[in-house]
Amino acid sequence: MTRNFGAESTAREVVEGLDLAARRAIVTGASGGLGAETAAALASRGARVTLAARDLAKAQGVADAICEETPEARVDVLEIELSVPKQVRAFADAFRERHGDLDLLINNAGIMACPLSRTEEGWELQFATNHLGHFLLTGLLTPLLRESGNARVINLSSGGHRFAAAISDDPNFERRPYEKFEAYGQSKTANVLFSLELDRRLRDAGVRAFAVHPGVIMTELARHMTRADIESLQSRSSGQRLTFKSVGAGAATSTWAATAPELSGQGGIYLENCSIAEVTESPDGAYGVHPGALDPDAATRLWSLSEELLGERFD
Repeated sequence: MTRNFGAESTAREVVEGLDLAARRAIVTGASGGLGAETAAALASRGARVTLAARDLAKAQGVADAICEETPEARVDVLEIELSVPKQVRAFADAFRERHGDLDLLINNAGIMACPLSRTEEGWELQFATNHLGHFLLTGLLTPLLRESGNARVINLSSGGHRFAAAISDDPNFERRPYEKFEAYGQSKTANVLFSLELDRRLRDAGVRAFAVHPGVIMTELARHMTRADIESLQSRSSGQRLTFKSVGAGAATSTWAATAPELSGQGGIYLENCSIAEVTESPDGAYGVHPGALDPDAATRLWSLSEELLGERFD
């Protein structure tokens, strides 16, 4: 049966008819927004889902709502703070001790366009949260993903990757003026490059990786944005009017990437609107992936940089 989905498809629609009872998943940033909806969609089809979040109380509220909607749902909650490496390691240890298997890792959490902030290590916060934290988490959980033999890693990127379609040699803005959208764009390009290199390294072990543009959705991700920021985004899109999606539609592409039978045997690609995105060199516009984010040499360099910053190698 041919399945056709598009920009308005929802997460519940893309999993309809699928049996996910044998799949165990982690969804980061699952205390609300796209993460909560992704977790709910997976759980509705039988997947065992761990909600990873900074705010345990909010995440538990999401878990309770999922169980109310789907009484047979198998969900649990674990705390994670992606910008703090020791807490990422603690999460990985706790997850391995509690479960010991993993098929789907959906790296959904993120922050956007925040004022300049740095971690204890001096890393710019968007790069640390959106990329480095998920890089570390994925590396720590790779043994479980390899054991699955049929695993997928989904990294939520954004059309905003075109704001900085290359990784600077000064990723933490130590020598250049900070610009919050450039910093966000760099972190989102990192999500694409990470997916590319991760897929190259692990595809022979049955682990495939995808980068996803969910669309424009008003969630807590945009909590730092002002009206001026929205206008700036509008101008960066060549004046094209931004089209907003519902949360259900926003969660659809990442859910589709994690579960779609039609993506079997594929990986290292950028998805949007439940389809493979076109490659475009235009820095503007609402859709497509910039070729700079698909550069295999840049992906390899980013991997080495990430290991260097974290002080840990993942072969």
